[in-house]
Amino acid sequence: MKGRGTKGVAFQYATALFLILVLNFFLPRMMPGDPFLILSADSENEVISVLTEEQRQYFISYYGLDRPIYEQFAGYIFSVARGDLGESIYYKVPVWEAIWTRLPWTALIVLGATLMSTVAGVLLGLYSARHRDGPADKILMAGLISFAEIPSFLLGLVILLAFSVKLKAFPLAGAITPFAHYSHPLDAIWDIGYHASLPMITLSLTQLTGIFLLTRNTLVTVMTRDYIRTARAKGIGERLVWNRHALRNALLPVVTRVGFMIGMLMGGAVLVENVFSYPGVGSLLRSSVIARDYPLIQGIMLVMAFSILTANYLVEIVYERLDPRTSSGEAA
Repeated sequence: MKGRGTKGVAFQYATALFLILVLNFFLPRMMPGDPFLILSADSENEVISVLTEEQRQYFISYYGLDRPIYEQFAGYIFSVARGDLGESIYYKVPVWEAIWTRLPWTALIVLGATLMSTVAGVLLGLYSARHRDGPADKILMAGLISFAEIPSFLLGLVILLAFSVKLKAFPLAGAITPFAHYSHPLDAIWDIGYHASLPMITLSLTQLTGIFLLTRNTLVTVMTRDYIRTARAKGIGERLVWNRHALRNALLPVVTRVGFMIGMLMGGAVLVENVFSYPGVGSLLRSSVIARDYPLIQGIMLVMAFSILTANYLVEIVYERLDPRTSSGEAA
C-alpha cells in the first residue's frame, strides 16, 4: 500500500496473523476437558463410545498432547507454515477437508448479507439524509437504532418462528432439499438461495443499522461542503448533486465499514448457522468446540481470521483507488 508503505502494511498484517496463531493455539487448550472424553462418531453428535482412561492416555500421547506446551506450539507453527492444519480428532479427516466442505455455505450467506446490508443501508441512508428531520427520517432513525439492539441469535429465532414455523414459507433447516433431483442448474440455484434466504436476511439485518447511520451522517456532513454549494451554484440539479457529488464522497467511509463488517458477519454466522441448522463453518465450529477437537478449532479460527484480514486488505486497496489522496504522493 502506498499510503502507509508496503512494508509497513505487510508487517502489520504479519503481526496480526502471528497473534491470531498464538490465540488459536492456546485458547482451545484453556477449555476444560480434552478431545478424548468421547470418541468420534459416524455422524454429527452421535457418540459411539466413551474411552477408558488407558485409551484416553494413549490418544493423548499419540497426538502429542503430553509434550511440553512450547514443543506443541512450535510444531503447530511449522505445520501451518507448510499448509498442514492437521487431522480432525473427532471426524478423522484432514482439517482442510472438513472446512472446505462447509466453507462455501458460510461464504454464500456472509457475502450475500454483506451485499444486502450495504445496498439497503446506503439507499435508506440516502433517503433519510435527503429528508433530514422529517417524519420518515425520524421513523427510520428510531426504528433501526432500536432494531440494532436485538442479538443476532434472538433475531434469527424470531425470523425462524415467523417465516418457517408459522407461515411455512421457508425451510426449517439445511442448505438444500434432501434427495432433491434438479432438472436444470437454475433449479439448484433457486433451491440453494431459498434455503440461504433466512440466514442471509438475519445476518444482513444485524449490520443494516451501522451502514444506514454511517451513510446518513456522512451525507449530512458532506452536504455542507464548499464543493456542494459550488455545484448548486452552477445550476446542477438537486438529484444529481446528491447522487453524483455527495453520495460518491460519502461512500468512502462505507467502504471501510464493509471491511470490518465482514469480520462481524463471520462471527455472527457462528450463531445464526446454529439457529437455522445451516451446514456452514459456524455450525462446524460449534461441533468442534463441544468435542474439544483442537486441530479443527484451530483450523476454523485460522481460516476465518485469514478471510477477515484478506477482506480488510482488499478494502484498503479499493479505498485507495476511490480516494487517491491516501497515496503517499499526495498524503505527504
